[in-house]
Amino acid sequence: NEGDHVVHLDYGIGRYMGLTKIPVGTSDSDFMVLEYARSEKVYVPVQKFHLVQKYVNADGQSPKLNKLGDKAWTKTRSKVAKAVEDIAEELTEIYAARKARKGFSFPKDDSEMQEFELSFPYEETPDQNEVIGHVKSDMESEMPMDRLICGDVGFGKTEVAMRAAFKAVSAGKQVAILVPTTILAQQHHVSFSKRFESSAARVEVISRFRSVGEQKEVLRGLREGTVDILIGTHRLLSKDVEFKDLGLLVVDEEQRFGVKHKERIKQFRAEVDVLTMSATPIPRTLHMSLTGIRDLSIINSAPADRMAVRTRLLKSNDYIIQEAVSREIRRGGQVYVVHNRVESIFQYGNYLKDILPNVRIGVGHGQMGESQLERLMLDFMDGQYDVLVATTIIESGLDIPRANTIIINNADQFGLSQLYQLRGRVGRAGVQAHAWLFYPTTSSGGIALTDDAQKRLRAIQEFTQLGSGYHLAIRDLEIRGAGDILGAEQSGQVNAIGFDLYTEMLEEAIREIKGQEIPQVDDTKIDLSLTAFIPADHILDLDQNISAYRSVAAANTREELSQIEVDWSDRYGAIPKAGLQLLRMMELKQVAKKIGFSRIKVEGKQHVILETPMEEPGWNLLKEKLPGHLQSRFVFSTGKVIVRGLGVLSADKQLESLIGWLSKMEGALVESQFRE
Repeated sequence: NEGDHVVHLDYGIGRYMGLTKIPVGTSDSDFMVLEYARSEKVYVPVQKFHLVQKYVNADGQSPKLNKLGDKAWTKTRSKVAKAVEDIAEELTEIYAARKARKGFSFPKDDSEMQEFELSFPYEETPDQNEVIGHVKSDMESEMPMDRLICGDVGFGKTEVAMRAAFKAVSAGKQVAILVPTTILAQQHHVSFSKRFESSAARVEVISRFRSVGEQKEVLRGLREGTVDILIGTHRLLSKDVEFKDLGLLVVDEEQRFGVKHKERIKQFRAEVDVLTMSATPIPRTLHMSLTGIRDLSIINSAPADRMAVRTRLLKSNDYIIQEAVSREIRRGGQVYVVHNRVESIFQYGNYLKDILPNVRIGVGHGQMGESQLERLMLDFMDGQYDVLVATTIIESGLDIPRANTIIINNADQFGLSQLYQLRGRVGRAGVQAHAWLFYPTTSSGGIALTDDAQKRLRAIQEFTQLGSGYHLAIRDLEIRGAGDILGAEQSGQVNAIGFDLYTEMLEEAIREIKGQEIPQVDDTKIDLSLTAFIPADHILDLDQNISAYRSVAAANTREELSQIEVDWSDRYGAIPKAGLQLLRMMELKQVAKKIGFSRIKVEGKQHVILETPMEEPGWNLLKEKLPGHLQSRFVFSTGKVIVRGLGVLSADKQLESLIGWLSKMEGALVESQFRE
């Protein structure tokens, strides 16, 4: 949006001031206007839009604008590039260790697996089937699995884990299931025991709710191999927990574990298959998935009976609470009320008892005695309370089908992922569920919210459709920034250049370390007298117009450009000539970058010049690969290649000829590398 902070790769942090048309040669072209310190302006042409990223940082503070011509930005970029290189090496070492280590290759499915799958009482969703396929092929491969499954609460992630566990147990391996809370461990123990009751697998749980004697018995069975599946909290990561033959680790909501626990989980990653499940992965987890260090699967399709939770954001008052609670109780349901302040939770509970005199209300928080808290939760599950007033202990995984209304007091105090998780506690039984988000007011009755809180609450309202957890996590990135990726020192680097540019630099560093193909030059400047832009009357909405330019600039392959062309035609109708030429010009840029041409321009009336850092011997080797009729058209002169006779053609014919010739050159280059 106009006024947003952006980062230009060459000039640093500025402010986006909109689009403007500027005459170029015989036609007009769109330019992005950026404002820097001292009110200096930079005009970025269409083909350079990829050099501009939105500036997003970890703390939401407004950055300082750079001065044009100042060396400060160059220094910042170099410093961050070095830090990014170090982090990329560390990430790829983890990945390489996993790739190099020969893991256990699980056998293909047998008839027992098919029977287990047929006993699933629901119909799998298309996404669920696809993810199950990903997990099975990962397990059958020799490389240890490290897959993150991202899917909304109640979308069937647990069933995916159960099938993976059955596959592991069938092959004689043990399974560890790591969950963030004791109550969730108890609930998983019940659901896994029920699902595995017709199999020979022994399912156990280890948590603080079990006696010392019971824990010792479970640990002995684990060492001897008589316990097949062990469910537990971080207690599972203790040194006295020894598996006879661990084959699979399932981690539920990894972001809820501390740094030390995550380090321990990281050690498992190189040795056994690891499956991580999350409804809204924290930015760090999501980011690592997006940069190819971990494999990512998304379950976006809702079960057949699910309905989106109706979400309302408003000021708290007695009448609304009375109406929301009585409506739920009238239809035989239960209500969660979240109040995340331990010191005042009983006071809030008494207030609710005053305004809801005939309602059975239970109050609980994480600092209560273990058995007392467990009793309260079990009593609520059994229907002995109509309302449970609690802190965020209800956030992870509790499955109570009758609870279909949630009231969140002081919703502005919660992170976006937390709000999403809390809302996911309701709406799992095929009935319309309701979420009431209350925010505080000033003494005069105004809204007492920070900008960040308003953005979070708007986002949670905006993302009410089912399956939006993944997109919500990305929005969370935009609001909070990525923070650190592998340590606190990285957050400063993210703030210095913005999250998007940091991500881009990290992805490129990872590609380079992995030995993947990267372009020979950073960019190719194209100076042909072309009318190449998106006419304002083709895409009328300015935001969509900018978005379209960004998608073209971000495209890395011809396939991506072809898809953009199809999308534009479907959405906006026949593409005008100027828009088609923009797409073709970006295609030329792609192939020119790969070969190593930094600039393409017309010289005089006869020739087109391709500037290149390539030395003559390198050019001659490449030229030899070309068909004979093309070789005579290209002449090498220091730092440039001259294409004879092309200047006499019209600009669009020059464009088509160059794309054709350079594509052949690229093909010849790829073929020669393959043969070598």
